Amino acid sequence: MQINDVHQGITKRKARRRVGRGPGSGLGKTAGKGDKGHSSRQGFSYRLGFEGGQMSLVRRVAKRGFNNNFFATKVIGINLYTLERVFESGTTVDLEALKAKGLTNGKFDAIKILGTGELTKTLVVKAHEFSASAVEKITKAGGSVERISR
Repeated sequence: MQINDVHQGITKRKARRRVGRGPGSGLGKTAGKGDKGHSSRQGFSYRLGFEGGQMSLVRRVAKRGFNNNFFATKVIGINLYTLERVFESGTTVDLEALKAKGLTNGKFDAIKILGTGELTKTLVVKAHEFSASAVEKITKAGGSVERISR
């Protein structure tokens, strides 16, 4: 083989199979569908998950438990050290401000302020939930806490 004929015979699109066009084509007479029976008929297709009469996988595997995560409330946690790093002193931290700074993305039901880290800036923080340590640290730094409803 030469390097210049590596791509010889390769076409962009494969030609479709023309079945049932005589014995010379190799796919004549039964057109590759075998003899008789439902699977040889026009318009036939196996249903999804059919395994030739064998008990299907969906029916073989045990079904256990129940998961209610779809209905659970999704809460985003934001730590105090993040607020310290991102916001200036005297700023009001609310949903719009958090979204503008890129701290809350995607779908969520509530925002909870967590108490990890130190806070030296005076902030007015508006959120759905607060941890006890976060409330203590925010008020200690001279800020205020406002709970908003969902």
